[in-house]
Amino acid sequence: MLSSMRFTMLSLCTLALALSGCCNCFQSKTTAQTAGASTPSQVVQLFNGKNLDGWRAVYTDGPGDMNTAWSVKNGVLRCEGQPTGYMQTTANYESYKLIVEWRFDPTKGAGNSGVLLRVTGPDKVWPRSLEAQLHSGSAGDIWNIGNVPMRSTRPECTKGRRTIKARLSNERPLGEWNRYEITLEGGNLSLVVNGVEQNAAVDCEVISGGIALQSEGSYIEFRTVELRPLP
Repeated sequence: MLSSMRFTMLSLCTLALALSGCCNCFQSKTTAQTAGASTPSQVVQLFNGKNLDGWRAVYTDGPGDMNTAWSVKNGVLRCEGQPTGYMQTTANYESYKLIVEWRFDPTKGAGNSGVLLRVTGPDKVWPRSLEAQLHSGSAGDIWNIGNVPMRSTRPECTKGRRTIKARLSNERPLGEWNRYEITLEGGNLSLVVNGVEQNAAVDCEVISGGIALQSEGSYIEFRTVELRPLP
């Protein structure tokens, strides 16, 4: 009976991975060790709604001009999607709640991007980090870039570097704003998309690193990139 149930669960997760769907089976989170500082004590507006202060750009050929891919208009951060790379905070952070609001332009179609967490190591595409996926239909997936120590709460739904989200996509229609609530508390990671927890991991490497937004071939807009202190 137990063997049959396990086989059924693994089969369902394999099917979900193949179809880029979802996987329902959250396990209890564990509390990991915490260390170091770089934890905000008050709200930090990483994007100030006016300019690109506090950020730097890295492209496939190394650090470059922010304005090549990124701009601000009417309080909205705009990414053209080219050249490929990312914009990264000049400051490093360790444990926090990160609020990101994003949307894709319906006239330009669905797209791809991501939020990179605890970015460390050399400037390159892509840097060592944990990615909260923003690819249309896949927001809530976790991608592990550079073999960062972490353990999914649903290991049967991890395939290679990707841990698929727990439920079907709950992203809003193109043109409408979506909201990520990303919580990194020591070794624990939680991804909440539009009010629904889609993924979680434990035993993540506890290290101070940058926060980055990807320029990954698609036009995308952001109106909020905000750090909040943990309760």
